[in-house]
Amino acid sequence: MDTMLRFFGRRKGKAIGASRERLMQELLPKIRLVLPQKGKLAKTKLFPFKAKELWLEIGFGGGEHIAELAKMYPDIGIIGAEPFLNGVSSLLAHLNGSHRFPKEDTGLEEGRCDNVRIWPDDIRLVFPYLPDGIFERIFVLYPDPWPKARHAERRFINQNNLPELYRLLTPTGRLFVATDVIGYADWVQEQMKIFKKFSLNNKDLHKTPEDWVPTRYEQKGILAGRQPIYFVFSKKNCLTERKKAAKLKI
Repeated sequence: MDTMLRFFGRRKGKAIGASRERLMQELLPKIRLVLPQKGKLAKTKLFPFKAKELWLEIGFGGGEHIAELAKMYPDIGIIGAEPFLNGVSSLLAHLNGSHRFPKEDTGLEEGRCDNVRIWPDDIRLVFPYLPDGIFERIFVLYPDPWPKARHAERRFINQNNLPELYRLLTPTGRLFVATDVIGYADWVQEQMKIFKKFSLNNKDLHKTPEDWVPTRYEQKGILAGRQPIYFVFSKKNCLTERKKAAKLKI
């Protein structure tokens, strides 16, 4: 990892089971995001087909969200980043189909398109390799809230990362942020006011966005009495481009 970047959080939890460890050894190398030796990532070389759009999920947790989106949208290419290796193995199991029942095959689940690339590490290491305006959607779902005041600088939505997220979105792109921690929701709004380049699209912060796929963490939080808060942001200075895109869809 770049010496200028400090990573906070666990890289591994409880021991990964034998079947998932096999997926880490056999499936992950096939769909792992590979960085170029020089220059930027070529959008056309990421997948074995021409992706209609590219989406990014930062910190995909158990992987159920990204796996379901990939199944719903086989023509979309999705990059998922997660430094917690247990989460990586969980996503692999979802893509393999073995999250439901054990199986020997370590390939993609039958009928699933090869439209996911995994970065099993800190997404900030990838930022320098990503060209401007590459993603139509970026998801930051239930990031670690780092509730203690002295740890606030560790929160992913901050003044260091927001310029990168802004740069990586297309003119019509959207940034989805979800949390069930009120303090973190307040932090997100404060950071956005400071950055000033994103506008909030949704008025009802408790209404699930379109084609929403709930995460396991989200469902556990709801059962525990926590209410999800959803933010959908777009680039402020791209209103004209969004209007043109909307007309083309009519």
